[in-house]
Amino acid sequence: MYKLSFMKIFSRNFLALIILVSIQLSAQPNPYNTVEGVWGKLPKGRTWGSTSAVFPATDGSGNIWVAERCGTNSCAGRDDAPILLFNQSGELLKSFGENIFAWPHGIHVDSNNNVWITDARGENGIGHQVHKFSPEGTLLMSLGTKGKSGKGKYQFNGPSDVLVAPNGDIFVADGHGAVGNNRIIKFNSKGKFLKTWGKTGAESGEFRDPHALAMDSQGRLFVGDRGNSRTQLFDQEGNYIATWTQFGRPSGLFIDANDILYSADSESNATWGNNPGWKRGIRIGSAVDGWVTALIPDPEPDPDNASTTGAEGVAADSQGNIYGAEVGPRMLRKYIKN
Repeated sequence: MYKLSFMKIFSRNFLALIILVSIQLSAQPNPYNTVEGVWGKLPKGRTWGSTSAVFPATDGSGNIWVAERCGTNSCAGRDDAPILLFNQSGELLKSFGENIFAWPHGIHVDSNNNVWITDARGENGIGHQVHKFSPEGTLLMSLGTKGKSGKGKYQFNGPSDVLVAPNGDIFVADGHGAVGNNRIIKFNSKGKFLKTWGKTGAESGEFRDPHALAMDSQGRLFVGDRGNSRTQLFDQEGNYIATWTQFGRPSGLFIDANDILYSADSESNATWGNNPGWKRGIRIGSAVDGWVTALIPDPEPDPDNASTTGAEGVAADSQGNIYGAEVGPRMLRKYIKN
């Protein structure tokens, strides 16, 4: 009798927990207004290309750094400067980086306002590198072998994202697409190889397309493991901590100074089996406990019959405004909190 009563109570509580989690994941409010049109004014005659890279300046200016793919979906053979700096009104302040990138993809701005960009493809003898620029546009460092993919300590195969820790250590998510290296590489501040972890797979500590990186105030490294529709958490030595699935299929991650986590899901899709049953959009929640509190839905009316839509890169400024960098629609959107 005691066992039966215990099982009934356990079953009811477990069912209640499932219902609560289901409601929490499917009914988040959207407390943001979308700024109409494309945010960020380009010079006359220039149009937006695909973009997955957006990050706030760290110098207190409120400016926004963006990297876009030279008016199309590739910078190879084009003379456009893909790295752009906008003020809070969306006016272009400067641009640089021409003739360096094949496919600019991930972005990080370190505490000195240096801009780090990953080049996630190899074309025309360039690509498969990570580049560091000063705020003025001077190339300060390049990691990887120019134009060549590989599995060595100083080689990449489609580096998707980069992050610089407070102590200067550099983390690279190496492997755009499921056939990439599917690993995280750690370097010191001078670019010396320190360690790597991960391989292709779906177990803890394994990856299928590690697409995004972020770090919280505790120093935990968040890896957007897009191909596995999850976010994995590690310490800075690569020790596995946890797996979160409640932030969807992450293409982009960003954590602000208040440990608010923003996750851009641009690929959940029932038709192709990519995380079916989940809505695309930008999920907002706590990097501390993982609780999701808001969802900005993908503006695409029929995401299950569309390829990549909505934000793939995501960032937030100090005022709480959110920026979504969109690959498919080729635009930058801004969302303002109500």
